[in-house]
Formats: sequence, C-alpha cells, structure tokens
Amino acid sequence: MSHALPPTIDPAAAARWARLSATAASPWLHEEVARRMEERLQWITLQPQSWLHWEPLRGGLQAQALLAKRYPKSKCFLAFAHAQHAQAASKLIAPGWWNPARWGGPSVHLGLPPQPVQMLWANMDLHMVADPQARIAQWHDLLQTDGFLMFSCLGPDTLRELRAVYAAKGWSAPAHAFTDMHDWGDMLVQAGFSEPVMDMERITLSYSTAEKALAELRELGRNLHGARFAGLRGRAWHQALCEAMRTGLADPADSTGNGRLHLGFEIIYGHAFKPAARMPVRANSAISLEQMRGALGLGGTRERL
Repeated sequence: MSHALPPTIDPAAAARWARLSATAASPWLHEEVARRMEERLQWITLQPQSWLHWEPLRGGLQAQALLAKRYPKSKCFLAFAHAQHAQAASKLIAPGWWNPARWGGPSVHLGLPPQPVQMLWANMDLHMVADPQARIAQWHDLLQTDGFLMFSCLGPDTLRELRAVYAAKGWSAPAHAFTDMHDWGDMLVQAGFSEPVMDMERITLSYSTAEKALAELRELGRNLHGARFAGLRGRAWHQALCEAMRTGLADPADSTGNGRLHLGFEIIYGHAFKPAARMPVRANSAISLEQMRGALGLGGTRERL
C-alpha cells in the first residue's frame, strides 16, 4: 500500500484544529469510546511498566484516570501536539509537588518519553490527522519491541444521516471522509506493526434539538473537507440547517412523538504489536552483536500478549 494522504482532508485546516485549545472537559463520546477501549485491556497479559497517553485532553481525562487505576505502578507520559495543551494538562492531570496524590499515585510526566514505552494509547485522534501514516510511524518509533498500540477513531459510516441531509439540500459535505478500518490495518502493517486486530461498532446518539447536536459536533472536531464552504454562514442558513436536521434526523420509527434527532457514529478500534526488527538479508550481510542478541532473545525477559 502506498503512502497516500486522506483525499478529502485539507492539511491547513487539520493543522488549525490541532493548534486549537482543548476544552477542560473531554467530549462525552470520546470518554465513552475510551471506557469501552479500556475494558479490552483485560485480555492483554502484559502489564506495561511505562505507557504513553497521546493527546489526553481530547482523548479523555476520565480515561486517564481509568488507565492510571489499571496500571498504578506504571510510569505514564502525556504527549501533546502543542505547548498550550501541555499547560492545560499540567493543571488537570499531573498533580503538583504539594499534592499528596503525587506521592502515592502513578508517576505522570508531561512530554514524550526519553525511552520507548510498552503501551501507547491514542483515543479518537487519527481521523483528524492530515498524514495518518506518518502519525502511525511516529507511534511505532515510540514503542518498545513487543510493546502494543491501542487506538480508536471514527469510521466512514459516521454522520451518514447528516450527510444525507446536506446532499438533499445540495450543500457541500458536512465532514471530510473517514478512513475504513481495513485501510487502517494496512497502514499499521506498512508502519511495521504486526498482528493488527481491527473491529468496529456503531453508536447512535439522540438530541432534543438540532442546536444541541451541532454544539456537540463542534466539540468532537471540525469539517476538514477541502471542498467545504469557504466563507461564514449567515443566520438564515443556520435556521435552514436546523430545520433540515429536524426533518431529516428524526427517527421515522419513533412513535413517541418526542421529536428527538439521531446521529450515528461508526467507531473503529485497533490494536497491534511492535515486533522485533527484521534483519536485512543480502549476499553479504553484517549483523551487529546487539542485533544478534535481540534476535535470539538474549536481551532480557519478554512477555507475549
């Protein structure tokens, strides 16, 4: 598989979203997805001595607490795309030296780890990245051999109801296209991961008003589509959008008459391992002692998941 960028994502818009200050409270959907992904850790026997939480403010502050509880003796690192996110996290996650939790709780460090870690956790991140293959390769570099990646993101069936509303009105798409889980699996293998396991589920959320639905969508991300409307929408268009949503997102099978609006989200989950590096085979090959020891498993005790 070639290194192809997502065809509908505008890189400049993705960069603006990455720089945008994260809110103090993580989106509800992100926390719910993280909770479900955290439950899957019970099937993994490796207890990481160190792990990295990628963009925890958007990925889930409650998830950070769940992971710290599961791995109370592990060293945790928090990675951020921009400095302002790290400053906010220092107040919300990492306790100060005066806080008793700092002395009795897990070790938490801001920034990338000085050495590769055994687990990398990335919740609801990849679908907002302009170059996901590069991001996955970066994650691979941050993991130890036999370490594992846990990630989630939105899939292509997300917001199909809202896309239909926009299409019926002749408007440009409300969101960029999301990548299929099989393509994510291919990208994991291309980055050097082994044994990728991908699965998905659909979560449907209901809202009492169109305005509340739009407010939550703004918390989840932005429309990064390169063909999105370039200017600012007026009040008349916003009213037309809300009316179209009230009509197009209502459940026709709902006989209660409560008029709730429904939006579906395809959630993709993936995990994969970082295998030992393969030694290149040539007519004349030179192998270092360190490479040989690693290939023969002489570098210490290793656990398999």
